This record gives sequence, structure tokens and C-alpha cells, in this order.
Amino acid sequence: MNLTINEVTKKFGKKKALNCFCSSLDNGVYGLLGPNGAGKTTLINIIAGILKPDFGTVKFNEIDTQMLGQKYLDKIGYLPQNPLFYKNFKAREFLLYMCAIKGISKRDSEARTDELLKMVNLWEERSKKIGAFSGGMKQRLGIAQSLLNDPDVIILDEPTAGLDPKERIRFRNIISNLSATKIILLATHIVSDIEYIASEVILIKDGNVIKQDKPTNLLDNIKDKVWSIKVDEVELANVLEKYNISNAVFENGMYTLRIVSDNRPTKEAVNINPNLEDVYIYYFREMTDQ
Repeated sequence: MNLTINEVTKKFGKKKALNCFCSSLDNGVYGLLGPNGAGKTTLINIIAGILKPDFGTVKFNEIDTQMLGQKYLDKIGYLPQNPLFYKNFKAREFLLYMCAIKGISKRDSEARTDELLKMVNLWEERSKKIGAFSGGMKQRLGIAQSLLNDPDVIILDEPTAGLDPKERIRFRNIISNLSATKIILLATHIVSDIEYIASEVILIKDGNVIKQDKPTNLLDNIKDKVWSIKVDEVELANVLEKYNISNAVFENGMYTLRIVSDNRPTKEAVNINPNLEDVYIYYFREMTDQ
């Protein structure tokens, strides 16, 4: 399978949310990373068929998705950033209802619903009203909803919001297992969610792709740009003002800082191995306050 995004442009008023965006996705997990306002949600909405581009095309297996119409939409699984639910529905009821909307047969919908409730660890809560669910439980229900039609293309916008660490691990395992036969696009601010499962990472800034590569290659690109230094409280303010800090640990009266910089920040700075959060800081450093 292949999903090709070719020169997609979208404007809202005078602002270009996407500017000649190009990318090609095959089976696997693609992490979409960028600061607020970078164009992630606009891109997701165009791929999902919610918005139409002003210019450019999205093609599924070389055919324009707008020409495919409902045939393409039937292949999509989508979880928006803030999914809405009918609070008086029970969890299993809701999924069966969504199956009916998606045109899944009654016989298949019951088996699929029960399978997914178990997959997202909601089987014990299947008869509980959604209005009584926690935020994390609703998010898990939303993930199950996105998988009901066994989609070829799965689009997830901030899917782990509200999940505790254990549930995030469960989610990553689910996505990893699905990725061999599906195209999965995952937009998130939680870098660790994609660090271990993404086939490729797409860095988006001001509506443009600035990098699309395997995580290992992105790490290699900044392997000499991440440093560790120790400073006391007097030196801390000056260092924070001058450099981009990806982590700080206070111990025994000293701060150990992780600095992302093209140049060695001090003579005492030690070069260390980068992680994907360092990659994010490096490419979006002027936006680290967003």
C-alpha cells in the first residue's frame, strides 16, 4: 500500500497552514512531530477527507482519494484529538452503533467489538456508561472505534492523551502489531510514543516538511550536538538564557543539564548520545516555549 501527499497546500485566510506539503507513506508507523500551529491537524484532516486541499493531491495506491470517494473513506480509521461520545451510551453499545454507521454487518460487528474491547482493556467496563469513564478510558474507547472497520490507513491525533504509562505501553504494542499491514500516521507531542515504534518520523514546521527519515538517521544527524554539563544555581540562569535545554536534574546542590547546541557550550561540556526529544529541540528550538 502507498499513500502519496503531493504538493498539498491549504490556506485559512492569509495564513498557509500547509505549503506544498509532500510525503510518501508505505506500510508502517509514521510519527508526525511539530510545534503547535505547524499544520499537523490540517494535514490529518485532509488525509482523512474532512478538508479539501486548495492545491495538490492525496493519492491512495496511485488514485486520487477525492475520486475514490467513499471507497477510500471505508479504508480509513480516524481518531481526532478530542473525540466526542454519547455519554448515556454504554461502551459496547457505542461501538456497535459505530459499526452500524460504518456499514459493518451485525454478525461481524459483535465479534469485532468484543475483540477490540479486550484489546484496549475495556472488556470489564463494556456495560458501563461512557459518561462515567475517565479521560483515559474514553481515549481507549476512541482508539477501539478507529479500528472497527479494520482500516488500511489509521490516523491518530494525540492518541495517548490521558493514558497512564502502562496504557501507553499497551497502545504502542497494539500499533506496532498492526503496522506490518497498515499505514499508521500518529501525531503527538509525547515523543516517547513514537521513539520505539515509528518506521519514520516526519518533522513539520510552518506547513512544510523539514525532515522525513528513520529515527536512527535523525539521531545520527545530531550525534555531535547534544551535551551534558553541571552548573550551580548562580550559573543556571545564564545557561538557560543562552542554550536550549532538553532536560535538567538537580542533585547534591548542582544541576546536570542536557543541552542541544551546534557548538560545545563550555570547556567542561561532555558530548552524549542524543534521543528523539533532542531531535525535536534541535529542529524546533526557536519554538521551544510553545
